[in-house]
Amino acid sequence: MTTLGSTIDPSSPTFAANRAALLERLAELDAALDQARAGGGEKYVTRHHRRGKLLPRERIELLLDRDSPFLELSPVAAYGTDFPVGGSVVTGIGVVEGVECLIVANDPTVRGGAVNPWSLAKTRRAGEIALANRLPMVNLVESAGADLPTQAEIFIPGGRVFRDLTRLSAARIPTVSVVFGNATAGGAYVPGMSDQVIMIRDQSQVYLAGPPLVRMATGEVTDDESLGGAAMHATTSGLADFLAEDERDGIRLARQCIRRLNWRKQGPPPRSPVPQPPKYDPEELLGIASADLKVPFDPREVLARVLDGSEFDEFKPSYGNALVTGWGELHGYPVGVLANARGVLFSAEAQKAAQFIQLANAADTPLVFLQNTTGYMVGTEYEQRGIIKHGALMINAVSNSTVPHLTVNLGASYGAGNYGMCGRAYEPRFLFTWPNAKSAVMGPAQLAGVLSIVARQAAAARGRDYDEESDAAMRAMVEQQIESQSGALFLSGRLYDDGVIDPRDTRTVLGLCLSAVHTAPVRGADGFGVFRM
Repeated sequence: MTTLGSTIDPSSPTFAANRAALLERLAELDAALDQARAGGGEKYVTRHHRRGKLLPRERIELLLDRDSPFLELSPVAAYGTDFPVGGSVVTGIGVVEGVECLIVANDPTVRGGAVNPWSLAKTRRAGEIALANRLPMVNLVESAGADLPTQAEIFIPGGRVFRDLTRLSAARIPTVSVVFGNATAGGAYVPGMSDQVIMIRDQSQVYLAGPPLVRMATGEVTDDESLGGAAMHATTSGLADFLAEDERDGIRLARQCIRRLNWRKQGPPPRSPVPQPPKYDPEELLGIASADLKVPFDPREVLARVLDGSEFDEFKPSYGNALVTGWGELHGYPVGVLANARGVLFSAEAQKAAQFIQLANAADTPLVFLQNTTGYMVGTEYEQRGIIKHGALMINAVSNSTVPHLTVNLGASYGAGNYGMCGRAYEPRFLFTWPNAKSAVMGPAQLAGVLSIVARQAAAARGRDYDEESDAAMRAMVEQQIESQSGALFLSGRLYDDGVIDPRDTRTVLGLCLSAVHTAPVRGADGFGVFRM
């Protein structure tokens, strides 16, 4: 393979400015992550501990193999909304008894672990990841059920969580639930639809309706233990398969269940069991991405700090060079890479991408998309050359490719370029974002300018004078709105990615994802749709 060189000068003013800008965004990310880790706040965390109970991340830590990594997903869900950051649930991928599992843990310190619109969306995304990558799912349950003030937003779509659990089981993907406290109303169906269920003596309570509602609905007077206690479910209803003495015993039993799955990965192992690290310092990634998104940067500088041995064999290096394509390895796994080099995608780049995606599918090789694009080129010349059909060619290839796709937004992801570079709508197995990145239909200034032009034309058509002062105010307001709504944290809060990551962690995150996707078979498409040539 060809070893990438580097022209980055860490002592340059440009590097220093880029690094300073990215560190500011990282400080904002750290503040949001601190909010998520704080759960419901000190008062409720203290009360939870006083009851002798573990927090969700403490439960996850005990569940995982010692010193093994945990890739948390959607950690800032609900950021910028009226709900607590994190969405009252922790999700992620970790190793249990040597098996990569998708873990979902309710946070009972946040409104009793009640399910709100964002925790629902986060849980559903976890289920999608488990199914696509054939990851056994472990639910660490303690939830008061639906967040009643928002029931109109969660009741009907919420049923998909239970449907998805049964579909995992039907696909022979194991599901295990450990109930640490309440699992009420709809929450009772999480253990009810899991393959194996563990409950904790004198702590778990699983019922469709608690004693007050039962009394109101039927007149029956009962108590929590008789209605849905762990011992009752273990000895009478049969819902509990195992009765644990305490939380740590419950986690031990969950590990035992995973150990006895006889689970095997279906994808090929890494080509290199001991991969070579990149030849360049990943710390330098902080100074590579431009502080000004209008200024492009060479993605090869990123690849040199992410790929094994900084080795990369470029495909079609002299054609369509606003898009870099080629082959490398990442933590021993072969990958194909598509990375934007100069923002705009032209017809040549679209055709090059479509061919490369076909080659990757023919070779059963996962694809990594590194986004930094303002979209496809516009204008009379480019329309006449066929930019629409060539862009459609690339989007067709992305849509119908069946090898795993991993996407990272390094800077800009605007317009249809987001689609062609495998944005969220195109269902990459995982999608992560650097803190400096933005995504929208177009840039703030461009969008405000389009609205201004349309308004001017409308005024002229009606024979009216155009109010320049109002136009300036409108443009400023629109630019501010789009600027705030296209930022990484805003979009991650709405689950348009799987997390905002520190650029220095890019190689590690992608390596964990590649390991996860190889739990499932890796096979390219047998055919694509009609390519308009």
